[in-house]
Amino acid sequence: MDEEYDVIVLGTGLKECILSGLLSVDGLKVLHMDRNDYYGGESTSLNLIQLWKKFRGNDKPPAHLGSSRDYNVDMVPKFMMANGTLVRVLIHTDVTKYLYFKAVDGSYVFNKGKVHKVPATDMEALKSPLMGIFEKRRARKFFIYVQDYDEKDPKTHEGMDLTRVSTRALIAKYGLDDNTVDFIGHALALHRDDRYLDEPALDTVKRMKLYAESLARFQGGSPYIYPLYGLGELPQAFARLSAVYGGTYMLNKPECKVEYDDEGKVCGVTSEGETARCKKVVCDPSYLPNKVRKIGKVARAIAIMSHPIPNTNDSHSVQIILPQKQLGRKSDMYVFCCSYSHNVAPKGKFIAFVSTEAETDHPESELKPGIDLLGPVDEIFFDIYDRYEPVNEPSLDNCFISTSYDATTHFESTVSDVLNMYTMITGKVLDLSVDLSAASAAEE
Repeated sequence: MDEEYDVIVLGTGLKECILSGLLSVDGLKVLHMDRNDYYGGESTSLNLIQLWKKFRGNDKPPAHLGSSRDYNVDMVPKFMMANGTLVRVLIHTDVTKYLYFKAVDGSYVFNKGKVHKVPATDMEALKSPLMGIFEKRRARKFFIYVQDYDEKDPKTHEGMDLTRVSTRALIAKYGLDDNTVDFIGHALALHRDDRYLDEPALDTVKRMKLYAESLARFQGGSPYIYPLYGLGELPQAFARLSAVYGGTYMLNKPECKVEYDDEGKVCGVTSEGETARCKKVVCDPSYLPNKVRKIGKVARAIAIMSHPIPNTNDSHSVQIILPQKQLGRKSDMYVFCCSYSHNVAPKGKFIAFVSTEAETDHPESELKPGIDLLGPVDEIFFDIYDRYEPVNEPSLDNCFISTSYDATTHFESTVSDVLNMYTMITGKVLDLSVDLSAASAAEE
């Protein structure tokens, strides 16, 4: 172990694994260590016995739930946008050859007490029960503007500079009501609060285009895809990739103490009396607790069920977004459901998650609006975890720390953190112009 590395990565969470893969592909010498004896850190995937140990304190789940090893329950479940940044990163590193994806059946939004399919195109807008007849026409015009919009072609801009016009002003031009704006902003553009309304509209338009292009990709009912056997496959695929490029992985390394030189710059990591030297350290917040601050907490419920979520057209995999305004909250709530069709549970079983940025210390009552959508559950677990972000100055200490996972059930915010870290570590922007068809193994 007492060699010199360009980068030592601590923790095998999803963000750390993606970074270790990207840096290995770039030709850097990477050592990747984890104090646990399993991959995934906070974003690990548990079988039924492990799930029982974590939340019930024993290893005797009831027999009627089926075989433990048929369960792959992701602790931080997130769907991927089919044409999104994460898929581009996976193709860029060629890690797609270790994974099989499958389209997600449904994308829904909670509105006025009911669950509706998210309309993503001008044709779907005309059919959606979310809007009255006149609003549908206005929404259709707006959708067509977004579909036709091309940043490089001023003829498609209708005289508006979207780098300066706010989203609020753009929406006002089309006369859309608050209800429509709510589902467009939160369920299509995937904003987590309403600050976007006063920010330049270009970001929202790009997000809507990404949603529509991803939806068209697999002709499914949603723009999302998910790996067979769940996200637990991802860290392991990156570990394989890293090994191909000469990276080294070590699990079950206790302590992992980061060492500094006289100037306060990182110079190595010590575990079990041996020190590996390095120029930079990449890690999750748990490895450098004195360089992070708490920024909030996530409340979540994990349910095992024997049926799909009601009112989602029998979708075997689905995301439902409950916009904050609909619940009188400060932040959105998310419902994620996956099942045996993605090989994450035995036949006939469904795993559902309800998550949100916690605003109280009572997850049971706070998550009720999302749990009420699930119908009868076989088992339910509640959990609250703290979220941290780095407060150090990486240019001074060469420590690059990821931010804890948020409550969203899609990957967009996670990946932007990874790409920002990549740029800070390497000083360059990752080239993501890839051939998207390389990930089409998602078909049956």
